[in-house]
Amino acid sequence: MEREGKKRDVEKERYWRRVIGEAARSGVSIRRFCQQRKLRKSQFYWWQRRLKERQEARALGSRRGNNPASVAGQATFALVSEDGGELGSAGIELLLRDGRRLRIDKGVDEETLRTVMGVLEEGC
Repeated sequence: MEREGKKRDVEKERYWRRVIGEAARSGVSIRRFCQQRKLRKSQFYWWQRRLKERQEARALGSRRGNNPASVAGQATFALVSEDGGELGSAGIELLLRDGRRLRIDKGVDEETLRTVMGVLEEGC
């Protein structure tokens, strides 16, 4: 019985991660998004807070050495190249917690960036 409850919890988490990602990409207010989806705004915010707390707890639990990118809730920046040669046409480069790098070209449209970030959030 306990496993069944955990499975349902994982399914709910997946559902809410997807919903929260869709809300971020929708371009409308949370209030309007919830109205459109017939969701309770309080429930949306509860799940958003819960998932953020879990993500931060995982990040703190998986800290490796002095890797500043793994500290929950902190953004860190580093100069990649003074002459810009290493970045090429990328406007910015993000170093993700798992060590992967995401290069974002100058002029990328907001919708594409929101989609990419939503996919990355779902994979966490």
